[in-house]
Order: sequence, then C-alpha cells, then structure tokens
Amino acid sequence: MLAHTGWVRLQFMRSLERDSAAVWILVMDSLRVLFALVFMLLNSANAGEVVRDSFPSKELGRDYESLVYLPEGYSENREKRYPVIYLLHGSFLSAEMWTEGLSIEARLDMMIAGQKIPPVIAVMPTSESWWMNGSNENAETAFFEELIPRVERRWSASSEREDRFVAGISAGGFGTVGYAMKHPDKFAAGAALSPATYEDLPPVNSSAYEHPAFLDESGEFDQALWRSVNYPALIDAYTEQEQMVAFYINSGDHDALDIAYHATVLYQRLRTHQPEDVELRIVDGDHEFEVWDRTLDDALKFLLSR
Repeated sequence: MLAHTGWVRLQFMRSLERDSAAVWILVMDSLRVLFALVFMLLNSANAGEVVRDSFPSKELGRDYESLVYLPEGYSENREKRYPVIYLLHGSFLSAEMWTEGLSIEARLDMMIAGQKIPPVIAVMPTSESWWMNGSNENAETAFFEELIPRVERRWSASSEREDRFVAGISAGGFGTVGYAMKHPDKFAAGAALSPATYEDLPPVNSSAYEHPAFLDESGEFDQALWRSVNYPALIDAYTEQEQMVAFYINSGDHDALDIAYHATVLYQRLRTHQPEDVELRIVDGDHEFEVWDRTLDDALKFLLSR
C-alpha cells in the first residue's frame, strides 16, 4: 500500500484492519500453499487438521460457526483431554483470518512437532460483534453459555481452567482482555496482539465507529456502550478479586491506531497488580498481519508453555 493519497489514504486509515487483512491474505495465499506442500512432505506424520463446526445459537439467532484445529493423533486418542485455546479474530473479519492469514494449522503442527507447545485444540469462532454484548448481538453471552459448553461436549477438550486459554488480534485482543478480566475463573492466560483497547474512546480512524456492535438506533457510535465494555470499566473489579490471568500483550511500534501507547498503559496497570504474570512486546511494524505473523509463535508459547 505505497500509493495511497487523499481520499484513498483516508479510507485506508479508517478501515486499516480490513485493508491490512486483504493485502496480507493475498501475499500469504501463495506462500501458504508452497509452505504447506513442503511441510506436508517433511512432516506428514505430525499433521493436524482443521474442521468446521456449526450449531444453532439461541443467543445469536443464527448458526454459531467455528473452525477447529485438532492435533495429530486426535482421532486415535479420544480419551485424552487436550488443552484448548480460543482464537478471536479482528473487526469485520472471520475465523478464516487465522487459517488464510496466519496459517494456523501449519504453525501449530510445527510448534507441536518441535515440542515448543503441547498438543492443543484451537477453536476459531466467527463473531459479528467485537466479542461483547453489543448493539447487534450478544456475542459474550453466546461465547460463554453456548460455545464453551459445546466445545467441551463435542471435542476432547479439557474443562479445567488451567487448560483453557484465549487469544485475539485487534478487536479480538479487545475481546481477549475483556473476557479474561470479566471471567478470570475461565482462563489461565490470555494473549492480546495489538489489542484495540484504550484508556478512553478509540481514535477516529478505528473501525469501532463503523461497526454495528457499537451503533445506536440512529446509527451513531454509542460512547456509553463503548465505555461500559472497554477494560477501564472492568479492571478494578478484576484486581479486587484473587484469581489472576497471565497476560501477554504486544503491538507494532508504528501502529496507526495508537495501540503501542495504549498497550503499554494496559501493561503498566496490570503490572502493578501482577508483576510476574504480565508480559509486553513492542515490535517493529504497524497494525498489520506482518506483525501478527512474526509474534504469534511467541504468544502461543507464552500461553501453552507456562
């Protein structure tokens, strides 16, 4: 995206997550195919699989769809209870962000084969919200009351807190922080990559202002709703209870959505409460798939190798 000027540049800034995803997925498609072929030839014995899962959701009023990664040997070892990680996609995206944009299947295969992480089930749901009970759907209620019980019935997923993790990118990072703070009894650790969390309102180029999750009946951005679900409204209650969720937080240093600064503020607030259970990484890059591709392995190791 080297030739954006005027109106085109403005539109790029206002929908950075979507534009970044589109460009990165185009780049990754050919590389992913080549990489997958090479990997399958070299590691065919260690290959997991990604399957689709869907069930009718009363909360959402539609089918709740997910992609589910199952590690190598899953079908032969159904008595085993695997740790499970929930991966939350970004704004206006879908579960395919993980498979098409970040090659999650090959990534997990390699990390498990290299004994960097244990065999794990990864659940990648698709949400039409920012993972909260918003103006358009009750995503949070559906996640905790329908999706998690479904996963633990349908798949050989452990139901123990110490085996359950959540991670997300951008709006998914927003969801990760909110879920972990509101439900510390559910997760041992969370990883928020370039989380769209702010001390107050998001910057003007955030897609939150256009997302139906935050629009009121007149189509305007609902500031009160945003403030009620953003982490500053949650952190006091989180720090007052005893259970701590280990947090991994990162951002690109040139993030156009000001996330490097706000991720650092979030880190400092958590560090005061749990100095040994929070990590921050500021790396070179913008709010873009290249940053997440380079840092996702580190985040997964933080979560699954504790």
